[in-house]
Amino acid sequence: MELRQLRYFVTVAEEGGFGRAAERLSIVPSAVSQQIARLERAWGMVLFDRTTRRVRLSAAGERMLPEARAVLAAADRTARVAADIAAGDDGILRLGIVHGPEDRLHRILAGLAAGAPLLQVRLRSLPVAERLAAVRSGELEAALVRAVRSAPGLTLLPLWRDPLHVAVPASHPLAAEPALRLDQLASLPLRLAPRKDNAPFHDLILGACRADGAVPPPGPPFTGLQATLTAIGTAPTASWTVFYEVRGLPPVPRVALRPLAGLDVTTYLAARPGPPGPALRHLLRSLHDA
Repeated sequence: MELRQLRYFVTVAEEGGFGRAAERLSIVPSAVSQQIARLERAWGMVLFDRTTRRVRLSAAGERMLPEARAVLAAADRTARVAADIAAGDDGILRLGIVHGPEDRLHRILAGLAAGAPLLQVRLRSLPVAERLAAVRSGELEAALVRAVRSAPGLTLLPLWRDPLHVAVPASHPLAAEPALRLDQLASLPLRLAPRKDNAPFHDLILGACRADGAVPPPGPPFTGLQATLTAIGTAPTASWTVFYEVRGLPPVPRVALRPLAGLDVTTYLAARPGPPGPALRHLLRSLHDA
């Protein structure tokens, strides 16, 4: 069975004859007749009762007509979806995301919805190394990554820069400063997540400290923002941590939050090299607008 045969069958049924169907299809009547005969042999049934005066559907043909129409409608719908996917107006965009201000992600998704309403967006939250590996393997079309300065085999497009914040005990003399520099914090233990948990950010902070000649002693590990800030405010020994804003700056008793001067963190879009596909082009337009 071929789609062409189904289309001929439906056309003959609608036109009530092989000649009129052939005219509508812009082919010769014998070609229509041959294809209908082949379809009847394939299905093992007679689709039309033929007389010298007219052609009309048999009982079997009447039963098969709605089925043929449904198949042709599904084929046409599939072709339209394929065309929309090729144009980037439909399909699935798989995007790795970072934790960050939610309004920014909402603006990006709103731009995608406006530019390609049929495009389905599937967000994945993964550790940064797994996020990059998923882009390389094609499991993700792209991923947002923070503080990653190189990613072999991928292209990194800088998107935006976010300020960094420092938390120190409110009772410490540094809490009186409107902003803090790394060299001012060099003598205090630093609460930083282990490198295996977030290598790019870990390297960013310690690399900046080394560049300033102000490497602080290691403190207890960073175990989440709220827990770490609470520990800084209650521990008997002063320490500090550095973080980027995710959902606003949380007020914590006995902790002072100050901007970190001279250092910020960049968020990039990681994608495979080469011309972007249609869905990725929509994402790039939405990122530009956002």
